[in-house]
Amino acid sequence: MALFTDTSTVTHGIQLAVAPVFLLTAVAGMIGAVAGRLARIIDRGRTLDEKLRVNAEPALAAHWVMELAALRQRGLLANTTIGLLTLCAFVIGLTIVLLFLGETTEFKIDRYAIYGFLAGVLCFMAALGCFFAETLLAARVLKFRQLGDD
Repeated sequence: MALFTDTSTVTHGIQLAVAPVFLLTAVAGMIGAVAGRLARIIDRGRTLDEKLRVNAEPALAAHWVMELAALRQRGLLANTTIGLLTLCAFVIGLTIVLLFLGETTEFKIDRYAIYGFLAGVLCFMAALGCFFAETLLAARVLKFRQLGDD
């Protein structure tokens, strides 16, 4: 494996890796946001679980059981989102390595870098779909009181 040490070649390789790095930044931010939502889902689930153990009133218990079921669905969607984002970050990281190696060595790996970037974008889009579904489910479960109702 021969490495090219020409400064312009290395600079060009770094420039090629800039777009995937921006996607990695978006992925990292989204992982943080979804992890925060997942933490809230878990906290609310624990609170409801404790309430179910303490209070045996059937009307409240039925409502809490339904809310717990919705929280399970939301948790599954949030976990799936985080998994897809992690896979996206891994594939994009590999793409950056492939782009850099393609510029600095004699390996012909351009096609693999293209496939890697496309796979990363597809994972990101799937994660966005799961995130959208989770937020829709969260909004559907909420019942806001109308202004003026006490």
